[in-house]
Amino acid sequence: MDTILDWGVSLVLWLQSLGMWLMPSMQFFTFLGTEQFYLLIAPALLWCVDTAWGLRMGLALTVSGSLNEILKFTFHSPRPYWYDERVQALSAETTFGMPSGHAQNAVAVWGVLANALRRPWAWAAAIALMFLIGLSRVYLGVHFPGDVIGGWLAGAVLLWLILRVERMLKPWLESGAIALHILAALAVSLGLIVVGALIQNSVSDIALPSSWARLASRAPDANPIEPYALSGLITSSASFFGLASGGILLKQRGWFNAGGKAWKRSVRYLIGVAGVLALYMLLGAVFPRGETLIALLFRYLRYTLIGLWIAYFAPLFFIRLRLGETANL
Repeated sequence: MDTILDWGVSLVLWLQSLGMWLMPSMQFFTFLGTEQFYLLIAPALLWCVDTAWGLRMGLALTVSGSLNEILKFTFHSPRPYWYDERVQALSAETTFGMPSGHAQNAVAVWGVLANALRRPWAWAAAIALMFLIGLSRVYLGVHFPGDVIGGWLAGAVLLWLILRVERMLKPWLESGAIALHILAALAVSLGLIVVGALIQNSVSDIALPSSWARLASRAPDANPIEPYALSGLITSSASFFGLASGGILLKQRGWFNAGGKAWKRSVRYLIGVAGVLALYMLLGAVFPRGETLIALLFRYLRYTLIGLWIAYFAPLFFIRLRLGETANL
């Protein structure tokens, strides 16, 4: 294992030796792989371009995020700047490294969107983004090359499963069993949490080298590492349930037409994002935080509500304000 990590460190050091002139572009591509970026783009697609595209993108992101947390617990491996003091800490992370969430999410999310567009240029752009996002993580010292390759492989498997399962479930989802559909979404969400919690519990007694935390503290604006925290898994799984159940309810109400005049689309996006930020900040200020059971339960509620706002309440609000209309599918 150390031999593989040492080889990875050599590649990280070589990339970083190319100079700091690469820093702005690497930070840019890393940003394109963050959940914050996706959570700006997915609602924009859902509210202003194509509701089905936005919902697929959001669901792919949240499922990928949940599975990535589970895989990180499973492998419980360090990040380069935790492992070797020669690696410059050009960014900071608090979770385990393998597999790269940026790389995995890039394959799953951009792959889903490219598949929806069904154009060769879309796949070419998606593959370029997948590569550059992964490369940026190695340059910044937060992932070994193996982490990125593992993320790409996990994302590819997940993308294949998403596309296959979507085709298989389509006839069932078009039936009128709304309550059963929502219960199934809840079961998937809670199932991911249970699996992740069981794996986390099985490995949490493993003593981590004290040097990891010491070296991690060198990163700019670094927080103490919390590799066994469940909050990331709760966030992704709850967001999945909120988006999935919101989409199910929206379909029952006649779906949503994301077209219309440019000014209406712009106003929809501004109102929708304001709603997301209001829920995020207000509930974040009121609800308890931390890794206690009660704090994690409230986190689940918080992100479920955010997902419901994005996929259900915001489109209904736009229709009420005459900023949009049902699609009448």
